[in-house]
Amino acid sequence: QNNMLDFVFAVDDSVTWHMMNLSKNRSHYSFLKFFGPKQISNIQSYGAGIYYNTLVPCNGRMIKYGVISTDTLIDDLLHWKTLYVAGRLQKPVKILAQNENSRLQAALVGNLKSAVTAAFLMLPESFSEEELYMQIAGLSYSGDFRMIIGEDRSKVQNIVKPNVAHFQKLYSNILQDCPQVVYKHHLGRLEASIDKSPEGQFTQLMALPRTLQQKITSLVDPPGKNRDVEEILMQVAHDPDCGFVVHQGISGIVRSSSIVQSAKTILTAG
Repeated sequence: QNNMLDFVFAVDDSVTWHMMNLSKNRSHYSFLKFFGPKQISNIQSYGAGIYYNTLVPCNGRMIKYGVISTDTLIDDLLHWKTLYVAGRLQKPVKILAQNENSRLQAALVGNLKSAVTAAFLMLPESFSEEELYMQIAGLSYSGDFRMIIGEDRSKVQNIVKPNVAHFQKLYSNILQDCPQVVYKHHLGRLEASIDKSPEGQFTQLMALPRTLQQKITSLVDPPGKNRDVEEILMQVAHDPDCGFVVHQGISGIVRSSSIVQSAKTILTAG
């Protein structure tokens, strides 16, 4: 009862949505309500492309809700442009309503596959199912400055441990289709043997979302060299610290989006 419920609404037309919501729930907004729906949508587009109304009383408890355009959400799910909402959707969530948007459905599955690929690159050759989920749940907190200031350090553990069954439900189809994973249903656990050869790691690096590949490229390639992405990823695949480079790339994406999004909160939450 004391936990704040966190909602995300994916909407096709943000301006119209805010216009209707302002007429129904004007008190949810900070002083920005005086600037109107168009300006609110403009502010929404900065950082992670999501606009949060926080500390909203609803049915006797507190909620917060974020509004994101469907196109921005799909872009983040596929390419990890900010990993802000894509990161939330790598963890078990309750989808309350979903229209028949096949692009969105495919992007939701693609995001989970990318999370597994990134986790495989950062984990050792063999690991437990819980270690895999810990790695996945931690992706969107890598580089988040809020984990240093104020957030509970054991947050990732607190998300995974009580929810292992929900993580299993979310990822079981993807893991069953993974040739590197033996999923032992009767034991309720998986056994993985990840190919850590340069060829195996290169295949996984090539399957990562575009923004992460670009981040890794900029970390490894000194300015002025201008080598192509494939060549650089092959170099990373041969690097014994390949997993650490992937982690640094993810941290770079999360760091910038979390800073901008937190700065926006000063305005949106008043």
